[in-house]
Amino acid sequence: MKYITKEVKIGVAAIAALCVLVYGINYLKGIHLFKPTSYFYVKFQNVNGLTKSSPVFADGYSVGIVRDLYYDYVHPGNVVAEIDVDPELRIPVGSSAELVSDLLGGIKMNLLLSNNPREKYQVGDTIPGVVNNGIMDGAADMLPRLESMLPKLDSILSSLNTLLADPSLAATLHNTQTLTANLSATSADLHTFMNRDLPQLTGKLYAIEEDFAVISGNLKQVDYAAAMQKIDSTLANVRVVTEQLTRSDNSVGLLLNDPALYNNLTATTANAANLLEDLKAHPKRYVHLSLFGKKEK
Repeated sequence: MKYITKEVKIGVAAIAALCVLVYGINYLKGIHLFKPTSYFYVKFQNVNGLTKSSPVFADGYSVGIVRDLYYDYVHPGNVVAEIDVDPELRIPVGSSAELVSDLLGGIKMNLLLSNNPREKYQVGDTIPGVVNNGIMDGAADMLPRLESMLPKLDSILSSLNTLLADPSLAATLHNTQTLTANLSATSADLHTFMNRDLPQLTGKLYAIEEDFAVISGNLKQVDYAAAMQKIDSTLANVRVVTEQLTRSDNSVGLLLNDPALYNNLTATTANAANLLEDLKAHPKRYVHLSLFGKKEK
C-alpha cells in the first residue's frame, strides 16, 4: 500500500476521467462503445454535406450512425461512408441507401430495404448509395423556369398597374356595388314572395282545384242523354213554329205573309197619325166646352 502514492491516485483518476469523457462524447454522438454493432460501407458520388455521427434511418426509425467518411482514392469520384447499425438489422440484397436533405439543411441517411427474404448483405459489404435532394432538386429545376417567367411577370404587373390606375375601374366597381345592392333587394323580394305570397297563391290554386273537382263531380251526375233528348224536342218545336210562320193557313202566317194586311195596317197607322195631328191642331173641332150649358144650333 505504500506504493500507492498521491501521484498514482491522481494519474488513475485522470485516466478514469479521460475514459468517462471519451465514452460521454461518443455516447452523445450516438456511439455506444460497449454495444455490439455491425458495420457496412455505403458508396456515394456526392455525400452532399453528410458528416460523421449523422443518424441512419430505416423506415423512419434510427438504426445506427455514420462512423466515418473517407474519399475512395482507388476509384476516384466516390466517397465511402462507414456506418454502424444494430446487429439485429437484416439488410437484404438489393437494398440501397439514400441521402435526404431537409429544409433546414440537415442531411440524413435512409436505408431503402428491399423485399428479398433469401439473401442479405454480410458485415463489411458495400451498399450502393444515391442522393435525393427532395424539395431542393425540385426548386433547382424550377429556377430556370422562374427566370424565364420573370419578364412575363413584369409585363403582367405593368399591365395590372395601368388597369388599377384607370378611372373607369372605380366606376365599374361602383356599378358592381350598385348591381350587388339591387340583387340583394331582388333576393329579399323573392324571399318574401316565396315565404308569404307563394303559399297564399298555392292555397288559392288548391281552392280552385277543389272547385274544379266539385264541378267535375256535378258534371258527372248530369244525365246527358235526357238533356240531349230535351234539346232535340225543343229544336223540333222551333222547326214546327218556323214552318207555321212561313205558311198562310194560320193567323200568324197571314200576318207575316199577306201584303194586303200589311198595307191595311200601314194605312190605318197613317190615318191614326193624321187624326192625332189634326186633333192637336184643331182641338175645338172635336171638343166643345161651355160654362152656361150647351148652346142650341
